[in-house]
Amino acid sequence: MAQQKGKMTVSEAGRKGGETTSKKYGPEFYEEIGHKGGKKGGQTTKQKYGHEFYEEIGHKGGQKVRELIERGKMA
Repeated sequence: MAQQKGKMTVSEAGRKGGETTSKKYGPEFYEEIGHKGGKKGGQTTKQKYGHEFYEEIGHKGGQKVRELIERGKMA
């Protein structure tokens, strides 16, 4: 891949920024922001879709498992 003098690719810039952040904050920083992100995402989904959404996806998952078990018995 050709590189222009004095410029870097987006990939290189991202890697460089990630390395700098890693050195500055350490692994605990990534653990903390990952935990916050997962928690926040779940709360947002809960508020947006409500209890019925989780019931529906749970039901669909159960149906899929039952279907796969039946296929396994026929094989």
